[in-house]
This record gives sequence, structure tokens and C-alpha cells, in this order.
Amino acid sequence: MTTKELLHELATKKAMTRLLPVLGITYFMSYIDRANVALAKTALEADIGISAAAYGLGAGLFFVSYALLEVPSNLIVYRIGARVWIARIAVTWGAVSAAMMFVQNELSFYILRVLLGAAEAGLFPAMMYMVTLWFAQRHRVTIVGLIYTAPAVAIFIGSPMGGALMKLDGVAGLHGWQWMFLVEGLVTVLVGVVVWFTLPGRPADAKWLTEEEAAALTERAEAQGTPSPTRVRGHLRLAFGRQFVLILAAIYFVNQAIGSGVGFNFPALVQSLGIDDPFLIGLVAGSGGVAALAGVLFFPWLRRRYGHEVPLIGVCAAGTLILMLCFLVSTNPVLSISLIFLSSFFGIGTLPLFWSVAMSRMSGLMAAAGLAFINMLGITGGFVGPYVYGLIEEATGSLLSPYYVIVVAAAVSLAMVPLLALSIRREKVRDTVATPEEQARPAPA
Repeated sequence: MTTKELLHELATKKAMTRLLPVLGITYFMSYIDRANVALAKTALEADIGISAAAYGLGAGLFFVSYALLEVPSNLIVYRIGARVWIARIAVTWGAVSAAMMFVQNELSFYILRVLLGAAEAGLFPAMMYMVTLWFAQRHRVTIVGLIYTAPAVAIFIGSPMGGALMKLDGVAGLHGWQWMFLVEGLVTVLVGVVVWFTLPGRPADAKWLTEEEAAALTERAEAQGTPSPTRVRGHLRLAFGRQFVLILAAIYFVNQAIGSGVGFNFPALVQSLGIDDPFLIGLVAGSGGVAALAGVLFFPWLRRRYGHEVPLIGVCAAGTLILMLCFLVSTNPVLSISLIFLSSFFGIGTLPLFWSVAMSRMSGLMAAAGLAFINMLGITGGFVGPYVYGLIEEATGSLLSPYYVIVVAAAVSLAMVPLLALSIRREKVRDTVATPEEQARPAPA
């Protein structure tokens, strides 16, 4: 290893140590504030009369406003820097999450879920954009995998924690779900303050890096050989229109539809088995976080060992499909819950691979816009999943009926993986043939 390579490796380790805890706690709280409404599903129906279909619509509306503001939010990150914008996101979404305690009916539930999505919009693509600024491509799948440990831990810790807060029912005249929204929202506001004081946007902004270390990180992060114009206008195809971008977005859409549809309704499925204590419901529902944590650590390790993301994405899609089929034919409640847990291993474990593929073909402004665009299209699955789940549940009166649609969605996801591999191969051939001038030439909108 040369002196320059050694300097880069040391700087990378230093950046991981400083950045990942801040990004991790931020993403941890975002996942809790987004998903804690699942624990309140039954209580919201009992206390203020929100039906299963209305709950599914409200749970999904979060993703509508979230998706619509993804690209504008990430373009702002590109202009003003990650520290200011991520701190703003955390403070505003924490305040809105706390305001969920004032839900009185279905309309107020819808409004606050829309506002929550608008407040949080851009957080995840902003973090992914930061990864493109700080880390070389060969480190990115590891970095993204470590970032994804935050939601995996949130599933494991957040659900029991929310369940414990729900047991404060009656204290100070508030329902348990009101305490849950209030406490978790205020904690998120504090996290936003921490981000403001501790998160540098680029290596050059970090006081804990030497000039040589910052330069080494920036040089390796930008050395991807991908076109990177400095404005979106005139380069819409590079950011939004390439085939592999659209296929990635479609795969992510299905992934989020499955994950959100199952996740937002899993506590109710656990309760239907006869578990009534809110803490126990949260504990059982959160146990799936162990499988998710194993997935986001195992698959990046497997990628580092074998060097190919797309085949592993196919393995994850096949694993999810097989487990959902087994769930449908299972008659044992314990086995059924275990199968849902195992599906998290594949469903969440695939995400570091997915974003590593996306970042390998983007840099600069195109990364800021393109990553947000993929997340925007994909995250709408987070609306479709809970909404369709709620409609099917209400129409059939069964918590199991929606899983037939989930099986079909998993099969569609698996079928798209070969298309993704083919589109990436074509993209690489085109970049090899094209000159740098041709790559940067404005494409027709």
C-alpha cells in the first residue's frame, strides 16, 4: 500500500468514526417517528374511531408528500450543505411528530401525516449524497450497510420503547399513544440540534481532518468516471431518464410497498394472536429488527467478498418471495411470525446493495438529483403498500388476505433483477465508448 493509499484509508476510518454515529441516530429517530403509528393503530381506532382503511390511507399519505419533495429537497442540500438542511429536517419533523398527539379525527390524522412526510422529505437521499462526497465507491456498500443498522435497531428497540410509552395511558389525562408521539418527537428535535453542531457537509468542512486527508477523501470519492454536469437543466436524462435509474426506482417501489404494507400492520397481526399488553406487542413486533440487522451486515460483507451487487439483489428478492409463500401456507402462529421476521433479513438486507449500485453510476449534482429521484419514485411504494393493505383488509375482514398481493409484488421484484443487470451492462458500454465531451453534452429533455 502506497503512502497516498494509506492516508486515504486512515482518513476514511476517521470519517466513519465521526459521521456514522450522527447519521445513525438521525436515521434511527426518523424510522421511529415514521413507523410508531403502527403501534397506535388499534388505540386510534378505539379512542377516536379511525377505521382500518382510514389508517392505511393516513399511514401511506406520509410517503406522498415525502416523495413529492424529495428532489427539491436534495437540490437544496447540494446548494447549502448537509449540516444546515439535515438539521432543519430533523427539527421540523420532530415538531410535527410531537403534534401527532393532537389527532382528533380522520381529517387531522391525514393532515399531520402529510405534514410529517413534507418535513422529513429529503433526509435519506441527503445522507446518500453525503456518502458520495466522502467515500470511495468500494467503501460505499459498507457505509450504507452501517447506516441501515439504524432502522434495524429502531425496529428492535423502537417498538418496545413505543410500547412502554403507550403504557402511560391515563397519565396527566393523556392517552398512551399521545405520550408516545410527544416524547419521541421532542427527542428528535434534540437530535436536530446535535446535527447542527457536529455534522460537516464535506471533507473540506471537517475541522478534525487535515488538509491532506480531506483532499484524499474528496479525490477518491469523485474519481468515479461518471458524467457530472453542474446544473440539472439540459441534463434531465442523466439525472432522471436513464434506463437503470428507472429500473432501480421500480425495484425500490416494490420493496417499499412490501416493507411498509407488512410493517405498518404487523403489530395488529401480533395482537390478533391474543397478545394484549402494548409492551409485549412492541417487543414481539420489534424482534424482526434482529433479522434486519443481520441482513444489512451480512450482504455488504458478502458483496465485499464476491464483488457483485446485482446477483445478491436477486437472491434477496427470491428469499422474500419464498418466505411470503411459506407464510401463506403456514398454520402455526409462531412459525408465521418467524417467517415475517426472516423476510426482514432479505427485504432490508438488500438495501445497502441497492444504493451501492445507484451511487456507482452518479456523482456531483447528478447524484443529488438522481438519488432523490430514485427515492421519490420508490418511496411512493410506502404509500401504496399500507393503503392497498388497508383496503383489502377492510373488504375481506382478514389480516391475511393482503399477503396474496404481497406475494405477487415479490415475484415482480424478482423478475426485474435481470433487467437491472442488462441496463447496467449497457450503461457501462455506453460510458466506455463515449468521450468525456460526449458524456457532458446536454441531452434532450
